[in-house]
Amino acid sequence: MSGYTSLPAGHTLAPDLNPPQRGAVLYLDGPCLVLAGAGSGKTRVITQKIAYLLRECGYQARNVVALTFTNKAAREMSERVKALVDSRLMKGLTISTFHSLGVRFLREEARHAGLKSEFSILDSTDSLGIIQELLATTDKARLRAVQQTISLWKNALMDPDAAERAAATPNEADAARVYRNYEATLAAYQSVDFDDLVRLPTELMQTHQEIRERWQARVQYLLVDEYQDTNECQYRLVKLLTGQRAMFTAVGDDDQAIYAWRGATVENLAKLTTDYPSLKIIKLEQNYRSVERILSAANRVIGHNPNLFDKKLWSNLGVGEPIQVTAMETDLIEAESVAVRISAERFERRAQWRDFAILYRSNQQARVVEQALRNLHIPYTVSGGQSFFDKAEIRDVLAYLRLIANDDDDPAFIRAVTTPRRGIGQGTLKTLGEFASENGLSLFAAVFEIGASQRLASRQLESLQTFARFIQSIQERAGRKSGRQVTRQAEPAGPLLDEMLAAIQYERHLYDTLDDRAAQTRWQNVLELTEWLKRKATEDELDLFELVQHVALVTMLERSDEEDPDAVKLSTLHASKGLEYPHVYLIGVEEGLLPHMGRDEEDGDPAKAAESLVTRIQEERRLMYVGITRAQRSLHLTWCKKRRRAREDVVCEPSRFIAEMGLSALKPQEDSSLQAMSPKQRLSMLKDLLNKTES
Repeated sequence: MSGYTSLPAGHTLAPDLNPPQRGAVLYLDGPCLVLAGAGSGKTRVITQKIAYLLRECGYQARNVVALTFTNKAAREMSERVKALVDSRLMKGLTISTFHSLGVRFLREEARHAGLKSEFSILDSTDSLGIIQELLATTDKARLRAVQQTISLWKNALMDPDAAERAAATPNEADAARVYRNYEATLAAYQSVDFDDLVRLPTELMQTHQEIRERWQARVQYLLVDEYQDTNECQYRLVKLLTGQRAMFTAVGDDDQAIYAWRGATVENLAKLTTDYPSLKIIKLEQNYRSVERILSAANRVIGHNPNLFDKKLWSNLGVGEPIQVTAMETDLIEAESVAVRISAERFERRAQWRDFAILYRSNQQARVVEQALRNLHIPYTVSGGQSFFDKAEIRDVLAYLRLIANDDDDPAFIRAVTTPRRGIGQGTLKTLGEFASENGLSLFAAVFEIGASQRLASRQLESLQTFARFIQSIQERAGRKSGRQVTRQAEPAGPLLDEMLAAIQYERHLYDTLDDRAAQTRWQNVLELTEWLKRKATEDELDLFELVQHVALVTMLERSDEEDPDAVKLSTLHASKGLEYPHVYLIGVEEGLLPHMGRDEEDGDPAKAAESLVTRIQEERRLMYVGITRAQRSLHLTWCKKRRRAREDVVCEPSRFIAEMGLSALKPQEDSSLQAMSPKQRLSMLKDLLNKTES
């Protein structure tokens, strides 16, 4: 235990914490950085430290805050703390994401931010719609690039003036112009976007001493998970919350910093050492997840990156099986071979489907893998893919239902009133939003008040009022007028839903704006939604308002990803972070794909391009490290000699990371069992194997 704080008399810490973990839990003499390698028990350290603060150090729960990046991680932390601490001691404890804390902050400080307390939060799709109106283009790649640029500026605490000064290319100058108009539109709508939930609290604390002191008095101890994923804005927020006292524990791993593309900066770990000279650094290097061969390969790969902090993972779980590297002729054969192997391994190892994961760099790789798994009737789930409730057509229909249930829901109003198009553009909405803000009204209520001000042309006003009266008529028939008072017996939800869809002519809107095939697919999704809604309304005897509440609950539960079905997990490397599986297949380990080269910036500066490439390769190497360290017992790597890209076959080379893992001396296996077969023969063989494994 040398070098670590000794335990106080009568302590109640978990007896099996190792010395560095125990030291991290007990250290309370100032700022603390816990460098937690993959699988080293970081969540355990955070939850044990929260329990120690509440049970033995006299901290009130309301003065302890733990921040992380996903709702799932926050839920897991909360559950673990509940198992350690008496519920009475937990009252007021905050364990949340940065963004959830930001919502709470802004609800309390809305007046100082120039917002009404019922401000609306626009999600990524809502904000993209505003940017599309401002850019007047349907080029999805261009729209997302501008959205990403604005997001990066906000995360770097740059306002439109600063963005305009920093714009170095015509595209950036164009994005800066859009940024200025986008911010004006958000202000008019009394709305904030996802990035504002952290940016605005940070700016408010920087500029308002009373707010800063109030929150610093409230947050007496702060714990931050996944610190390597913080951006400049989040780093500044942590500094402002902790103030001069600097009582915090940051937990992170520089080797798992894989989110630079969304503004995260691994340098935030290094900055702690300069901003806090008394910083205590504790390294967690014992891995409780993987066998030695897997950790050795991970250490070798990451050793090719410059180290912020020297750290080497080790475990006492045994040597383990050799890592397999298999060369495939094509990505189709790769997918079929992996499916066959998993089916055989499940049988041979007496394992479950959920023990296997297939990881890949790009979502596009999943399509052929899914087909191969379906051919063998192997159950699977896809992580990092689009949820049914996130599809544009589903969100369109639900926006109407949300607005009918609550006409103060401004984001729902904006989406419904503009889909399908009914001659109401951003200019009209901006004027309506400004009027609503000045008069403390929702956008829906403002439709009926703005006429007297003569700020809208009669044609614009008529379009708005026709839409609003239509919503009121559905509300009334659903049993409420203007979403508030009950006026008559509610009509059944099913027929009302059908009438609403017919009245807004949503099917026609799809066929007018998309090609026939895409329109048909989307309309089928809408029908699937409405059939499900009607079935729920009948089975559970719900009226339309109760049905909308049920949908809100279902969408939240669906996104919580709490279910763990017995199925093979398909996941991008980014989405796999924080997870672990006994047996991992990492596919497409090829130059150009992993590492993914991306596109060089069009600035014509060779030195800058070379520097950008080096940085990119380092991040890709960290991504490879994350992939390797998901595996507990066995790891299989595959690469293809030819891969189908944009309707042509591209010749591929094995990734440099294979050699860096120390596996170049191994002769990659050729999966000849499938290579020589025709597609028909392969399918027949797969069916034979399926029959064998099921018998």
